[in-house]
Amino acid sequence: MKAPEAPGAPAAAAGIDSLLARPYRTLRLEWTPELRALRVRTCVTPIQCYSLAAMGELQALLDDIAARAPLVRHFVLSSDVPGVFNFGGDLALFVLLVRAGDVDSLRLYGQRCVDLVWWMENAAGLHLHTTVLATGDTLGGGLESVLPFHKVIFERRAQAGFPEVLFNLFPGMGAWDFTIRKAGFAVASEMILSGRLFSAEELHYRKLVDVVAEDGEGELALEKVLREVDPRHRGTLAALRAQRMAAPIQRQALDAIVDHWADSALGLTDRDLRLMERLARAQARKAGGADEGAVEEIKRMELENAWGERRSGIDRRATAGPSVADRRQRS
Repeated sequence: MKAPEAPGAPAAAAGIDSLLARPYRTLRLEWTPELRALRVRTCVTPIQCYSLAAMGELQALLDDIAARAPLVRHFVLSSDVPGVFNFGGDLALFVLLVRAGDVDSLRLYGQRCVDLVWWMENAAGLHLHTTVLATGDTLGGGLESVLPFHKVIFERRAQAGFPEVLFNLFPGMGAWDFTIRKAGFAVASEMILSGRLFSAEELHYRKLVDVVAEDGEGELALEKVLREVDPRHRGTLAALRAQRMAAPIQRQALDAIVDHWADSALGLTDRDLRLMERLARAQARKAGGADEGAVEEIKRMELENAWGERRSGIDRRATAGPSVADRRQRS
């Protein structure tokens, strides 16, 4: 004999079906009915970053989830791009806007980023527990975007950091606020002002990552987190709302930092912009499946900053192949 359906079950199923039926170019959705968990996998081309188009699709999805609250109990974000979670800001767009002196568009971009992290910051109020799984490079705005999540899982091979200082900028969409709350002012300063990359283990030690899974075992760790949280879902969310009250982050402060970020970007030099273009090209190579990518390029930029301009030309020749003089000598 078929068990009677719970009150409102048909309407709930219809709500989820309509959510899943929407077409997306940069998102792939999966639904686990047992846990009422929505899995969102991102894939942005040509570079796995927060482009305006990608952010528009993600924000539309989040708005749909909010309109259907509390149908979804768990929100999970991950990447469909091997070796990359998210490269963060759209560097190619930044270069275009800075060269055009378009501060209004820079502010618009920053506000779209803040809208996303602010939604995650308030997800517990929508009866949602949020979990993120990173199995690869997580840079700049990519790292900023995971910090408001309730649970952060990294596979051991994943590296993350804020490289913006290498081209004389800073992460302006919540890095200071969220890092300070999770790890303290000293850690935030260390990470943002150094521009260096950190291993998953180092991020776990600094309390920015909750779980470090062995490579290839991130899915198992994710399943474990969801099944541990689900039986105490209401109590966990109540505690997380109280946590946010105890250590609040102000939207007004986030907006002010975005304005400062946009104004600072207009002061970038041509050399700074060329470095951003280099990193964008490296990101495209990595997203396209090349072994060499953004992490390697950041390492080169770190080395160049340490040695100064005198050494940078040597490094570029070493990666670009034989020089004209070398080819002449061989011929």
